[in-house]
Amino acid sequence: MQAIEIQKSQKQDTFEGVDFLDIDDLLTEEHQLIRSSIRDFVKKEISPYIESWAQNAYFPESIVKKFGEVGAFGPQIPEEYGGGGLDYISYGLIMQEIERGDSGMRSTASVQGSLVMYPIYKFGSEEQRKKYLPKLASGEMLGCFGLTEPDHGSNPSGMVTNFKDMGDHYLLNGAKMWISNAPKADIAVVWAKNEEGRIHGLIVERGMEGFSTPETHNKWSLRASCTGELVFDNVKVPKENLLPGKSGLGPPLMCLDSARYGIAWGVIGAAMDCYESARKYAAERIQFDKPIASFQLVQKKLSEMLTEITKAQLLAWKVGKMMNEGKAKTVHISMAKRNNVEMALNIAREARQIHGGMGITGEYPIMRHMMNLESVITYEGTHDIHLLILGNEITGIPAFK
Repeated sequence: MQAIEIQKSQKQDTFEGVDFLDIDDLLTEEHQLIRSSIRDFVKKEISPYIESWAQNAYFPESIVKKFGEVGAFGPQIPEEYGGGGLDYISYGLIMQEIERGDSGMRSTASVQGSLVMYPIYKFGSEEQRKKYLPKLASGEMLGCFGLTEPDHGSNPSGMVTNFKDMGDHYLLNGAKMWISNAPKADIAVVWAKNEEGRIHGLIVERGMEGFSTPETHNKWSLRASCTGELVFDNVKVPKENLLPGKSGLGPPLMCLDSARYGIAWGVIGAAMDCYESARKYAAERIQFDKPIASFQLVQKKLSEMLTEITKAQLLAWKVGKMMNEGKAKTVHISMAKRNNVEMALNIAREARQIHGGMGITGEYPIMRHMMNLESVITYEGTHDIHLLILGNEITGIPAFK
């Protein structure tokens, strides 16, 4: 296999934030310090390399330990288990800054924190918390979350992955698909049905016989993160690896709520990056003897971008406040995820037009963000499913059951 040569960009990341309505006034000093530290981390560890990583479909395994060192894994998990003990607005800001760097990088971090550490913390035993959480928080271990199956995406309750009680262990069979972190993960939090058809979570460790993680290749999206399958062929899972806290579809959906909330913040970062790139390019690009920023249609695009980013910031902040107070419901998170991802994708497309032909090159981040967001608008609840979740809330009539 040919060695991949990663090139460091010579372009300086000078991003200083987008805050038209002084939304920083809603943040505490701690929130702003956390955001600054992650912004500096992204400028140093992600921005100089991300275009080369994406162009080469290369996942930098060294970033895992670095994420652990900077506190990007499980910032909302209590400190006693290695987490940051931070609130949900802090978590959102961390996701925003990482996704400004790249959606694939944010996927790596949010899967670890919201879909692996959170279920172990929320539904695991004390022994499981002590065994896994500190190592996941530090980046010593990487985890993944197995819910989606080849034939069951938006309908996870139809899953066929199952386990049987064999007396001194469980026997797990089935497969999961589109799993972020899978090819490099040390553990997988897997959702499967028992013999009565009840869904439970199990912790499956790399090295267990019959457990494999084939990598998904030829992706046009999230090229700097690793994606794969989880295949279980008569895997013997120790009984102590069952998450004892709760069963049913509720627990994995609670995990997804936490992750979707992080997405609602994260995509603001991608939108900001596209907006800032378009604003600077429009000021520098000369056509008809003047900068294209002087033309009405370009000003219209930039004005609409800034307006939509500002609205998304306020929506994310309000849902974050509700998360901190324990008042946020799935429908609130669905609205924020759906609105903000669509906002970011629209901004990426408009920014690409402002950049003209240069917008399709790796000289600018636009096309990379656009391709990434095509995954983000589908995973962890598709754009249409979130619309129908809201429709159900409004009418009381479920449209997808």
